[in-house]
Amino acid sequence: MAGNPPRICAAVVNTDVGALEGVEPLVDLYEVRIDLIGKRWRDVAARLKKPWIACNRRTEEGGKWDGSDAARIKELRSAVELGADIIDIELATPDAAGIVDEIKGTAECIVSYHDVKGTPPLDRLRQVVINQLAAGAGICKVITTARNYADNLAVLQLIAEFTETNIISFAMGAEGQLSRVLCPLVGGYLTYASVSEGRESAAGQITAKDLRDIYRMLNR
Repeated sequence: MAGNPPRICAAVVNTDVGALEGVEPLVDLYEVRIDLIGKRWRDVAARLKKPWIACNRRTEEGGKWDGSDAARIKELRSAVELGADIIDIELATPDAAGIVDEIKGTAECIVSYHDVKGTPPLDRLRQVVINQLAAGAGICKVITTARNYADNLAVLQLIAEFTETNIISFAMGAEGQLSRVLCPLVGGYLTYASVSEGRESAAGQITAKDLRDIYRMLNR
């Protein structure tokens, strides 16, 4: 929430665990991108020394999972068994509420929404958050794609309006980098960073080092 130190989550996109050693002091938790890492994601998760989010992003929302949806969810259930602290489930997943209800006693649940084409009107984004909460979200995640500066303001406005909710809201793309930086500064639950340049999990992602340097300059 607003006033707390900004939390950074580093997206892990490959099996190079050694690269995480340098970034570990800079971040608060990791996101294990099952769809990007591939079959060896369990080996990576087992080596992590900080809390981690399990994410197996559907292709419709910018992911690379190429199997069935049932198999995708099976991997997330496996992540719960392996000790994932948080599971990321897309709102559009069939029976998302049922899956959240099943997992909730063991791990926290992010219910997420990603628009890879643009930023919908604010009224529509508000409804997304309402639907996420209805699905049982412990953390709501609303990610859009910025096409102009005003799109940054729209996604950050959600954080201002849902002050009693754990929410992550920012825009992807070069135009959305401002919202990535500001998200946790205005009350967002966390923001995401890449381990290093060239290892971004989404367009516009900033490295953990650069992001932490920005927060240090701001004394946050």
